[in-house]
Amino acid sequence: MRDEIDTARSLDPYVQANWALDNWTVQAGLRYSTMEMDVDDQFLSNGDDSGSTRYRRWLPMLSLQHELAAGMHAYASLGGGMETPTFNEISYRPGGLPGLNFDLQPAKSTSVELGLRQRIASEALRGQWSAALFHTSTQDEIVTATNTGGRSTFRNAGRTRRQGAEFASQLHLSPQWELSGALTVLDARLRDGFCNAAGANCVPAGKRIAGTARAQATLGLDWRPLDGWRIGAQWRSISAIAANDANSVQAPGYGVLALSAGYTRQWGAWRLNAFARIDNVADRQYVGSVIVNEGNGRFYEPAPGRQWMAGLGLTYQF
Repeated sequence: MRDEIDTARSLDPYVQANWALDNWTVQAGLRYSTMEMDVDDQFLSNGDDSGSTRYRRWLPMLSLQHELAAGMHAYASLGGGMETPTFNEISYRPGGLPGLNFDLQPAKSTSVELGLRQRIASEALRGQWSAALFHTSTQDEIVTATNTGGRSTFRNAGRTRRQGAEFASQLHLSPQWELSGALTVLDARLRDGFCNAAGANCVPAGKRIAGTARAQATLGLDWRPLDGWRIGAQWRSISAIAANDANSVQAPGYGVLALSAGYTRQWGAWRLNAFARIDNVADRQYVGSVIVNEGNGRFYEPAPGRQWMAGLGLTYQF
């Protein structure tokens, strides 16, 4: 049982500057991020677990962009980040100890991204696409320590690395047809191994970060046969997900299809919008999410089967 008042306060003053010269654009910024968390415990029969903590860090950012041709840009960016623990993550201490886990530190990261993006506006084709390579190094990564009986504890795991590539595109093939797609390939790994508080259950460096997938992709096709009508299909796919730090348990990958339709009509200041959608058309059974390091081996949470929804909206513009 809990009876407490949790208060979170954040302050993030920053300065930012932009420079533009010929085909070059430079952006620079600096943020001082502060997060303070206070807990006022009012359930005192098991002791007073009140407390507070504060996290602070300077977060710089630098971005450089160059126009290679009309509508096409190359860019590079470098920045720092801080992910503070949430109240859910500090609610319990490892080992069943009383009080809140104020020893949990924020994850501090440095990210680099290189990319290209282009707008296409030819007679035969319109749209846009982008491609990027990214690398993020993190210190004091926050990971799940235990997950038993509905109680989750968290700890700092040391250094991690996330790197990969992203691609996204939206193309108008004709006035009636639009094709869109996105792909993310991610290599997320521990750079430092770690053990639990008792020095057991050690996880070596090089393991995938639990809860991450190597690849995610979406592909969508929209058709507008008549004025106001739209019909669409979207395929969403995700690869296997490691459910524990040792990577000995994997949630299988899956792919699901969704269909949608809609109609929009305007009468003066009135606007009608109707839509319908079916998700998981084939009624597939798959793992929708994982409970990382679940103590009883119940790692998997099922996704819903076939679902449908429909809606009708009428608005008036004054």
